[in-house]
Amino acid sequence: MTLDRYLVKQFFPVFIISILMFVLLLGMIDLFSNLVRYLNHGVSTFNIFMLSFYYIPKSLSYALPLSLLFATAYTVGYLYSKNELTSIYASGIPFRRFCLSLVFLGLSASIFSFFFNDIIVIPTFKIKNDLSRTYLNEPPSGESRTDIVIRARGGRLTYAVDYFDHRLEVLNGLSIIEYDNEGRFLYQIRARSASWTGTHWELYNAVIYEWVDGILRYRTIEGVNEYRESPDTFRRNMVNVEELSFVDAYFLVNDLQSAGLPFLDALTDFHHRLSFATVSFLVIFLSISMGGRFKKNILLMSLLSSLGTAVIFYVMEMISMMLARTGYISPLSGAWFPVAFFTFIGFILLRTAKT
Repeated sequence: MTLDRYLVKQFFPVFIISILMFVLLLGMIDLFSNLVRYLNHGVSTFNIFMLSFYYIPKSLSYALPLSLLFATAYTVGYLYSKNELTSIYASGIPFRRFCLSLVFLGLSASIFSFFFNDIIVIPTFKIKNDLSRTYLNEPPSGESRTDIVIRARGGRLTYAVDYFDHRLEVLNGLSIIEYDNEGRFLYQIRARSASWTGTHWELYNAVIYEWVDGILRYRTIEGVNEYRESPDTFRRNMVNVEELSFVDAYFLVNDLQSAGLPFLDALTDFHHRLSFATVSFLVIFLSISMGGRFKKNILLMSLLSSLGTAVIFYVMEMISMMLARTGYISPLSGAWFPVAFFTFIGFILLRTAKT
């Protein structure tokens, strides 16, 4: 439709300029918040540039909803201030139909946001974090760790590991304790080390302690192949959910739940991965209804309304995520409540918008 093409043509230049502006702003915030640390550790200018470069996709994912919000509000407000919307209303075209192309753009942006975050943002953000840890002499994430305790098989099996070699997939100083369904102690196995064969853990110098006629006895064992918990079980609980793909984040949550370890943080972040992708679609409702209410100072009012809405949304999201992580509300509610609330507000504003 001609009006759809016209609306999109008016929208895209503002959108491109705004997303470049927000990406630059977010990049500068990240740079200056860490600049003192970089300088104190003698990080070179080129390495600082590379850290900023790898942060661009992350800042782009944050800037996308803001840019859509601002560009849509400005475009609709500009058309309204020039009385072009009045001509469209007079021709019998409803306001909701006129803005349908923008809604479609918001839906497309949400789908793009999900896959863009999963395929590009997460790997580049992990590279940026790894480089930052290297330059700042911090321990790497997801690598070898000490003093690991993992529960498996519904809590009936407990692994205690002195040192896990992530690269070689070797458990050093391994202790395995098994309980029955009533939680009573069955036996304990202690091994100098265990290596992953691809199907099970092969134990070396293993000794089993068990009750025999009321006396705790021990004996050496060999050829044990019944312990098949994946190395990822020991690895995933040591990494940041933000550095995992959607599928790996799902496995992480399952691993933590099956091991009986705290999982609210991981489950909340997992749901947030989905809810954040819908924000691009959500802001379209808000910006369409807000844009039609500005007839003067379009640029300033659009910018202020966009930033104000973003601040309120992210503060509400921060509070709900914190409540979900601490167990006061469910992880599902914590991730989706701000989206549901602003969707409701968007529908209310859209129904009351001038047509």
